[in-house]
This record gives sequence, structure tokens and C-alpha cells, in this order.
Amino acid sequence: MSFQAYLDNIQKKTGKSADDFKQIAEQKGFLQNGELKTSVKAGDIVQWLKDDFQLGHGHAMAIYALLKGIKQEGD
Repeated sequence: MSFQAYLDNIQKKTGKSADDFKQIAEQKGFLQNGELKTSVKAGDIVQWLKDDFQLGHGHAMAIYALLKGIKQEGD
């Protein structure tokens, strides 16, 4: 499955786009000026997404990769 397919499936499940997750992460204090804070670990993001959006581990890690800048939309 491509990275974009993961993001598309996440949006179908949650109604939230990649940009929505970036905004929510900023509000929750995970991001600062659009960058993932160094103190934030993958497990923090995964737990948040599992708790708040009932995402599975793989889909949560896709959002983590997006927030960390490892991947971007269209990949």
C-alpha cells in the first residue's frame, strides 16, 4: 500500500485530512512551528491516535511519519 493510500484510508475512517492532523498535533503541543518537537516520541503519537481516532498501529505510524517529515502527501 502506498503512503498516500494510507492517508486516504485514514481520512475515510476519521474524516480528517493530513493537514487536519498537523493542526490538531500543533494544538496538542506535539508540533512547534510545524516541526515535531524533539521530546515527542513515536509512541506518544501512536497512543494519541489510537485513543482519539481508533487508528491501528500502521496507520498511526503513517501520521507520525507525516508529522516527523519523513513522508509527505503524494508519496
